[in-house]
Amino acid sequence: MINVKTSFRDWKQRTRSLKRDVRALFFAKRDPRMPWYAKLLGGVILAYALSPIDLIPDFIPVLGYLDDLILLPAGILLLLQLIPAEVMEEYRIKAENPELRISGNWLFGLFVVVLLWLLAIGLSIHFIYGWFFRSP
Repeated sequence: MINVKTSFRDWKQRTRSLKRDVRALFFAKRDPRMPWYAKLLGGVILAYALSPIDLIPDFIPVLGYLDDLILLPAGILLLLQLIPAEVMEEYRIKAENPELRISGNWLFGLFVVVLLWLLAIGLSIHFIYGWFFRSP
């Protein structure tokens, strides 16, 4: 039989670990020991997290948030596998210090992601319009 209290504690511990690892990833993003492909994947994960457009729109009940609940943690876990263990251990210790704050301009990051999506939509409309309505 499943002990609900133990299961809840396990999930709570996993959530804390994931939160610590996300902070550690933020601190480690500019470390020269980080491989370029890990930095690229981190950027893609961040862009997806900040993006107003999802694979499954959020207005669809239950399924709308399912992609966020599965894809983001899965991407973070994959990213953790791509980073050297000694780098992650160093930044996990740093991430556990509550006095260190994550700095950065999140509003600027959000602006860049929205701008990229608008650019992609605009280019798509331009090419689709040109494809269907070009002169013979």
